[in-house]
This record gives sequence, C-alpha cells and structure tokens, in this order.
Amino acid sequence: MSIGRQHEIHKRRFSRNMGLGLVLAAFVVLVFGLTVVKVTDGNVSQAISGSVAK
Repeated sequence: MSIGRQHEIHKRRFSRNMGLGLVLAAFVVLVFGLTVVKVTDGNVSQAISGSVAK
C-alpha cells in the first residue's frame, strides 16, 4: 500500500484544530493567572518564593 499525499480538507482541519488548541491554551493560562493573583492577593513574587510574611 503506497503512502498517498494528504488531502486538502485534512490540512484545513489541522489548521483549524491548531487554532482552537491555541485559543484553549490561552484561556487556561488566563484562568490560571487570575487564580494565582486572587489566591495571593496580588503578591505573585511572594507566592513564587514560598515565603509567607506575617
């Protein structure tokens, strides 16, 4: 069985899926960033270092 060339519809579907994947990844990053800011009351450097000053 020979390997045929990819049909045009598969190329378009792949690019559409890649775009949707990038949009979903951006949404996940946005939600994660908002969660970090909300949990740390805006002091992200303190959350990253792990030290809690009281």
